[in-house]
Amino acid sequence: MNSAGVTLLTNAAATGTGQSWPGGRGLFVALATFGGGSVGLEFLGPDSTTWLPCQSVAGAAVTLTAAGSVLFEQPPGLLRASVVTATAVFARADRIPS
Repeated sequence: MNSAGVTLLTNAAATGTGQSWPGGRGLFVALATFGGGSVGLEFLGPDSTTWLPCQSVAGAAVTLTAAGSVLFEQPPGLLRASVVTATAVFARADRIPS
């Protein structure tokens, strides 16, 4: 991770591992060969086992079915990109300074 963001996946076809997120507002960006699949953003729940979907600032789950981006706000913790049948996935979470 750098001060600007977190690389979640690079040319992947499976759900990634948790990466440290410093907290705050961010922009989730994903590019992939979607083929009917999706790429979402998840955070590690309070039981330290269960991954839960992040919500956009509009209140919907952060999930993309085509290349794009979604604004989200999340406290400090672990984030990961979850992949459902997509391939060649590139995903990042970039922090937006307040």
